[in-house]
Amino acid sequence: MTVSVGLIGCGNISRAHVRGYRSVPDLAAVTAVADLDPSLAAERARQAGTAREFASYRRMLDEGAVDAVDICLPHHLHAEAIIAAAEAGKHILCEKPLCLTLDEADRIAAAVRATGVTLMCAHNQLTLPAVARARAVVDSGVLGRVYELRTTDSFFNDFDPATMGWRAHAATSGGGELIDTGYHPTYLLLYLAAARPTAVTAMLSTHRLAFMEGEDSARVLVRFADGAVGEVVTSWAYEAAPFTEKFSLVGEHGSLWSDGQRLWHKPRGEAVVQTSFEAVDSVPAVCADFVRRIHDRSRPVHTHEEGTDVLKVILAAYRSAHDKREITL
Repeated sequence: MTVSVGLIGCGNISRAHVRGYRSVPDLAAVTAVADLDPSLAAERARQAGTAREFASYRRMLDEGAVDAVDICLPHHLHAEAIIAAAEAGKHILCEKPLCLTLDEADRIAAAVRATGVTLMCAHNQLTLPAVARARAVVDSGVLGRVYELRTTDSFFNDFDPATMGWRAHAATSGGGELIDTGYHPTYLLLYLAAARPTAVTAMLSTHRLAFMEGEDSARVLVRFADGAVGEVVTSWAYEAAPFTEKFSLVGEHGSLWSDGQRLWHKPRGEAVVQTSFEAVDSVPAVCADFVRRIHDRSRPVHTHEEGTDVLKVILAAYRSAHDKREITL
């Protein structure tokens, strides 16, 4: 049966989400869209093909006859939309972050448990084949005990006060760059570490986008229960230096690193092995994976549980930077 998807929020990122559902027409179709801006709703409905337009997602949940929803709202609106969708019995894909507070995360967990719906975090970089292969190498034990990890995501963001909108304000974004773009290397770090985070230390910076209430750059250290130490490097202030890896790991028996499309593995004392993968448009890919999970009734790679773990690290990083100390989780 084709999954009928209702899109909640029709801003820029939702374009890629619609492409994802259109890539699997035998599995899903966007049949309803909701946005306060009627022009955005109309634009996304046209892109989807045939979709009803709603000014209110709550009305869409009541009248839209959808099986699942895809939430592409500003950060501060995620929790209430997730809970409303769960209470309506709809499966849920939510853009990052899951929510903004641990109280919201607890309410989300309770709603999902009570209704039994599938909630998947749209952690799109986990769809990259290089990431899956790297995790398989870690799980195989070839690297031995992992000592250190690093994930990066930096680019020159040309936002200005006239175009940044809700992202410029901590109340609606939840912070600054770290809880936005920095969310990606944070969930990637936790996924590759495959261990529980136990302590966080962070330094936040505003190098260029001074009109923001939050930071435009962050460096976060995470200690894991197995002794490994991870680092997140992320920024909107600059283009990353050439040859900056997307992620890297070093362990007792060797190392691996990746630019996102290629993966290099160097066993200690041996030659480097390079593997190349086909390019993946990761945002549409995560939407296609979402509907496959619904069809298969299989657990998503990251549900609200992993989304909450990511949020805990980010909130601890903000507290660490504020208090100028290490935060124990």
